[in-house]
Amino acid sequence: MLIDTHCHLDAAEFDADRAEVHAAALAAGVGRIVIPAVAADGFEKTKATVEACSGCVAAYGIHPMYVMQASDNDLAVLRDWLTRERPVAVGEIGLDLFVSDIDPARQEFFFVEQLKLAREFDLPVLLHVRRAVDPVLKQLRRIRVRGGIAHAFNGSAQQADEFIKLGFALGFGGAMTFSGSTRIRDLAKNLPLETIVLETDAPDIPPAWLNGGRNSPAELVRIADVFAELRGLGRADVMSATAANARRVLPGI
Repeated sequence: MLIDTHCHLDAAEFDADRAEVHAAALAAGVGRIVIPAVAADGFEKTKATVEACSGCVAAYGIHPMYVMQASDNDLAVLRDWLTRERPVAVGEIGLDLFVSDIDPARQEFFFVEQLKLAREFDLPVLLHVRRAVDPVLKQLRRIRVRGGIAHAFNGSAQQADEFIKLGFALGFGGAMTFSGSTRIRDLAKNLPLETIVLETDAPDIPPAWLNGGRNSPAELVRIADVFAELRGLGRADVMSATAANARRVLPGI
């Protein structure tokens, strides 16, 4: 069984055919799908998607790209959801220093407060770390949590080691399928197998063969095949290893 550790199946891009997309993923061998929320006003939709789609599990959090429209009270809303729902993780949370019009200080405030909630509830976290690996690591060293996944990892081997020391797995997906993504492919090939999980980030980060089209969780099978080729492994070995890694860092799945 494959586990998609990061897929926004609750996104509006799937409103017209969510059931069909989910069914295609199951038929392809994707038996678990982790759906991270991105904003408090979307928590209900995330929950409804998980309840409607077998094999799906939820994480709840406030994404750094949504903090400008979030209110401070949303943290209290998140606390309530963590208390009532007991999700597999707090997420998607983190920092995004690529987008210039989102206040870094507000991002950091929400990130820190959500790390504190993850620590309080003893939950792993799903991290967004775009152009912000070192600032994210700084806060993780200060506020120790149960580990989790650095989603769409695109740092250095040294930064990968720092996440691993803190109990995190590293997520690889569509970006790895491009022949020109040499650094990401080298990481996927050479990092310890027990530190890697697979993901789609659907509908985003489409693999090379979709030519920029909508990504879906069923694509995880071909993503796994690319990873297997890079590692010189068979598909079954990749499925077994990455699923075991996902269960280790996200015990709730």
